[in-house]
Amino acid sequence: MAAARILYMSTLYAPTLKEDPGDADVVSHRLLLRAAMMRKVAAGVYSFLPLGFRVLRKVEQIVREEIDAIGCQEMVMSIIQPGELWHESGRWDDYGPELFRLEDRHQHVFALSPTQEELITAIVRGELRSYKQLPLSLYHIQWKYRDEVRPRFGLLRGREFLMKDAYSFHTSYESLQEHYDLQSAAYGRICERLGLRYVPVAADSGQIGGKVTCEFMALAASGEAEIVHCGCGYAANTEVAEVGIEVHEAFMAGDGSTNGVLPTEAVTDAAAPAAAAPTAAAAGAGTPQPERIHTPIDGSIQALCDFLGIPAAATVKAIALAAGDGSTWVAFIPGDHELGEIKAAKAFNVDAEHPWHVLSEAELAERGLVKGFIGPVGLPRGIRIAADPALQALSSWLTGANEADYHLQQVRPGRDFAVDSWIDLATAQAGDRCPFCGQPLAVERGIEVGQVFQLGTKYAESMGANYMDEDGSEHPFIMGCYGWGVTRSLAAVVEQSNDEAGIIWPISVAPAEVVVLPLAMDDNEVEPAARNLAAALAEAGIEVVLDDRKERPGIKFADADLIGWPYQMIVGKRGLAEGNVELKVRKGMVKSLLPLTEVVSKLVELVMSDRQQYR
Repeated sequence: MAAARILYMSTLYAPTLKEDPGDADVVSHRLLLRAAMMRKVAAGVYSFLPLGFRVLRKVEQIVREEIDAIGCQEMVMSIIQPGELWHESGRWDDYGPELFRLEDRHQHVFALSPTQEELITAIVRGELRSYKQLPLSLYHIQWKYRDEVRPRFGLLRGREFLMKDAYSFHTSYESLQEHYDLQSAAYGRICERLGLRYVPVAADSGQIGGKVTCEFMALAASGEAEIVHCGCGYAANTEVAEVGIEVHEAFMAGDGSTNGVLPTEAVTDAAAPAAAAPTAAAAGAGTPQPERIHTPIDGSIQALCDFLGIPAAATVKAIALAAGDGSTWVAFIPGDHELGEIKAAKAFNVDAEHPWHVLSEAELAERGLVKGFIGPVGLPRGIRIAADPALQALSSWLTGANEADYHLQQVRPGRDFAVDSWIDLATAQAGDRCPFCGQPLAVERGIEVGQVFQLGTKYAESMGANYMDEDGSEHPFIMGCYGWGVTRSLAAVVEQSNDEAGIIWPISVAPAEVVVLPLAMDDNEVEPAARNLAAALAEAGIEVVLDDRKERPGIKFADADLIGWPYQMIVGKRGLAEGNVELKVRKGMVKSLLPLTEVVSKLVELVMSDRQQYR
C-alpha cells in the first residue's frame, strides 16, 4: 500500500470555534462551522475549508465509484444554460422564482443550473441518432443553484450545492426500468458506504417530471421531509402516501361508547380493500336517515369534537377550493387529517399560471357556502365534490349541514349525495393503515439525499430529441434522471453521527483516519515518539494527522473530538515511561492502553477493518 502524507495541525488551516454560531439551527450546521469544515458566504452559500473539502471529495469519490460501476460515463456540463432551452422544455415559467436568471452584456438570457435535463437533451439530440447507440447513461458532478425562499439548516437547504446528476436514454420502458433499478441499487450502496441509516420511499416528482420516482431518505429528526413506513417494506413521503383509516378508531369514542352520536354499525374492517363508492340502492334502504344536529360552535374540527365529545377521526373535514380552470370544488378528507398541497396541486392545478387555491371568506360567501359548516348534502348548484378514497371505508359521515351552527350525521355517499371524483387528497400520518398489509404506519423525518426518476418522453418530445429505429422511423428518447446530493449527504452524515463533543465521522469520509496527539511538543521523549508513530502510520498507508501545536492537552482533546477523527493516539510522558500509548476510539469514546511496540500494527488492523466495512 502506498505511503500517505502526514498532515500537521500547526500548518493546517482549521480555525475551530468554541461556541455555536448564532444562526445555526441544526446539529450539522453548528458542527460543520465549529469544526472548521466550512464558512458562510451568504444565506445558503458556503465555502469549504481544507478539512471540509477533504470530506467532500471523499463523498464525491464514493458516489463516482458506484455510478461508474453500473456503466455510467462521467462528463461535465456548464453551470450556465441558455434560457431558450428552458423555453423549449416549457420550464422557464413553470420552475418559478427558484430559477436564477441572468443576462449577459448582449442581453442574452441564461439560467444558473438547478438541474440539467434541458442541457443534456440538447447535447445528445443532434448526435445520438441510432437505436444502436442506446441505451446510454451520462453523468456529472457539478454545482447547482436554486434561489430558495428560505435557505436554512446549513447544507440541508442551500442556494448553492454540489450534486451528481445522471441522465439515461432508452428505446423502451423495459430498458429504462433496468437502468432505473441499477441506479437505485447504486444509491443504496452509497448510503451504506457513507454509514447512513436510510429508507427508499415513494415520492413526488415535482418540477422534474415523470410519474415514477423514489427518494432516498437519511433518517434524522432534523429532516424537512416526513415519511411513513411499515414493517412490510412499504415507505412513502407523507405528501404522496395513500391514507388508510382505522374505522374502529374513527367511529368509537375512547371509552368504547358512541356517545349517542355515531352508530356502532358503522364499524367495518379497515384492513379490507376499500369498496367502490356505494350506489343509492346499496347505500342502505331502511338504514338511519341524515339527522340534523345543533352545533353552536366556531366551525372548527376541534370545537366540533369538544362539543360532541368525539375524536377528530369521527368527523369528515371539508375544504372549499377553486381549481385552476375556475371551477369550484369541496374536498372531503378524514377529519383528523390535513389536505396535502402536492396532491391537491396535481388534482386541481391547470399549470403554474393557473393554480388551485383555498377559497377566502369572501369567496365562500359569494358561492353561498358557510365557513365551518360545509357538507356534501345540499351544496349550491355547480359546486363539485371530491373525496379522499379513505372515506370509502366509512358507511356514514358526520359533516356540516351547509347551515350555520348545524351538522348532519348518518350522511351516506351514493344515497344522500354523489361524489364527482374520488381523489387521493389527505396527507398520511402515524397510525394510518399500510396500503399493502393494513398494519399501522410509523412516521419519521428524513433528509432527501438522492432521488431517481423515470421521465419518459417529457423532454425528448418538447425539445425534438429523437432516435431512428431499425425500420427508419423516428421516436422520442425515453429518459431517466438520477440525482444525488453530495453536499447534502455530507450534512446528513453529521446529523446521524455526532454527540455532545462533536462529529463522529465514519472512516469512509473522515478528513483523516488517525490523529496523533503528543501531550508535550517540547518534551525530548514525547515529540520524537509522536513523530515516529505518525511516520510509521503514514508509511503503512494510513491517513494521519499530527497535532504538533504547542497547545494545552485539553485544547487538543477538545479539537480532536470536535473534528471527529475516528482514532486518536495519545502520546504522553507517563505512558511512554511505562512503554504504553493510549488509543481512543472516537465512536463511543472507548479508551485503551497499548504497548508502544504494538500500537501501530493494532491501528493498521483497526483501520483496514473499518475500510472494508464501508466498501
